[in-house]
Amino acid sequence: MRKSLLVSSVGLVAALGLVGCSADTGAPADGGDTAWPESITISLVPSVEGEDLAEALGPLTAYLSENLGIEVNGVVADNYAATVEALGADQAQVIITDAGSLYNAIERYDAQLILRDVRFGATSYAAVAYTNNPDKYCDDEPVMATYAASGIELSYCNGLEEAGVDAAGQGPAATEAFAKIAGAKVALQAATSPAGYQYPVVTMREAGIDTDADIEQIPVEGNNNAVLAVYNGDAEVGFAYWDARTTVTTEAPDIADKVVAFAYTDMIPNGGVAVTSTLPADLVEQLTELLDGYADSSDEAADVMFNLVGLSDWTSETADDEITRYGEILAEFQN
Repeated sequence: MRKSLLVSSVGLVAALGLVGCSADTGAPADGGDTAWPESITISLVPSVEGEDLAEALGPLTAYLSENLGIEVNGVVADNYAATVEALGADQAQVIITDAGSLYNAIERYDAQLILRDVRFGATSYAAVAYTNNPDKYCDDEPVMATYAASGIELSYCNGLEEAGVDAAGQGPAATEAFAKIAGAKVALQAATSPAGYQYPVVTMREAGIDTDADIEQIPVEGNNNAVLAVYNGDAEVGFAYWDARTTVTTEAPDIADKVVAFAYTDMIPNGGVAVTSTLPADLVEQLTELLDGYADSSDEAADVMFNLVGLSDWTSETADDEITRYGEILAEFQN
């Protein structure tokens, strides 16, 4: 059995107790066999703060309330782990949270994953291995492909991308090249970073590298600094999300010439939406459809979604296996 990764959030349950708990209406919803609650609560960690929060969250809960015919409340969690605590205590029946917390909610509380976050058309992303030494890590000549989100051409080798087209960023790819990292200076981010530490370290270990003894770790903070460490020659290899090179083009306009992507890890999942197992199935079905269609329901909704949680859409194609893999990798770094 996999261990739960839940981190306790002391005091959250008490705080959320101020938000009304759900109560049965006493009558089944149309077409359903189980009574719907009079209200449900969504717990999330918003991208906005302060006075902007009510303005950002209000349209979403109003949209759901109107279309479901029950009251939908929103409550702000201090962090992603707190959303799991809220669901476990039944102080929230729906959570919008990150991938690790989705895994925790599923494992610990039998939550149901109903939607995945979409950012710039993708539900997941790879960690990229970058180098300033393509002669060592590339089995072919680097090619230029376009990172479509910003229109910037960047360099890739080992067949990661095709020349002259939009890059796809799909991993795993060329992971055999990880074995060549032994003996190198490697820029690594904090141990809590999926793309800057966790997925790369697991992939190096799977390639037979002792990440404590076989490499020299160069600590950096942030994806941009991981790329710049390679660019400046402080490290021979660095890891960041796909494609973090676009974040440093101002200070490093020749980044595509000096820093080459040579491998992709497994895909790292975006977060998503999960619901408690106690909600009626027909309510879950309607809630899923409404959230799935929210971003397309109006221009205002698209703006609210991006401003509230930094997303362009949700999708019901949940790819549960990616969440499971994420949980397994996180377990290697627990405590």
